[in-house]
Amino acid sequence: MTASGAPPEPAAGPPREGTRRGPRLGAPPSHLLIAAALGAALFTAVAVTAAVRHGAPLAPERAALHWATAHRGESLRSLAGALTATGTGVVPYLMALLAGLLAGRDTPGRIRAALCAALVLAACQAVRYGLMELFARPRPPFADWAARATGYSFPSGHATTSALAAGILAWGVLHRTRPGTGRPWCALLALWAVGVGLTRVYLGVHWAGDVLAGWFLAATLLALALLLDPLAVPPTGRPEAPPSAWP
Repeated sequence: MTASGAPPEPAAGPPREGTRRGPRLGAPPSHLLIAAALGAALFTAVAVTAAVRHGAPLAPERAALHWATAHRGESLRSLAGALTATGTGVVPYLMALLAGLLAGRDTPGRIRAALCAALVLAACQAVRYGLMELFARPRPPFADWAARATGYSFPSGHATTSALAAGILAWGVLHRTRPGTGRPWCALLALWAVGVGLTRVYLGVHWAGDVLAGWFLAATLLALALLLDPLAVPPTGRPEAPPSAWP
């Protein structure tokens, strides 16, 4: 007690472990903006290179396509076809919904987070569609295709979508797990997204630059989307126990 009879104020110290503070996954907004700017700069560099050449491929892109067509065995082609199919359609949206279910702390919170994750994926898809129409880069020659494809080539839709879905699900996993448990799952998601992107070149329906641009675009959009994390999973304002590994 002090001389006035009031209890002493607690000494200042570091925040208690588990207290929600700042961006939910630990990255301050300034870092997310820097990451978004870097991703946008890399995407712009690839886009400008393709635009000034009017879509004509660079020598490394031609070499990658030539290697793919020369090493396209039936078993690898079937495996690549199965993997590439997971990078579009319903699978990415199911991953986004799962991310929201993992990130939320109760039933209303899970519904809110799932809807936010799906809306983020849909909004990013709209951006990607717009860029494809803007650049209108032709695909590789049809004779080299080993899979069906529609629309323009730049940026790769499968590469962008799978990277977005992997990043969104990683967000949900990191909300639910301890860092040591969540990182291996995030690494697996990253490997899946990389694999989907590489299949697009292997199957001859995209130039390598299309895939790189898709990854850079996804990284940019994911960094910006993380700024909305407190809206998807509002902070509680009180200390929380470490989350369990899975629901």
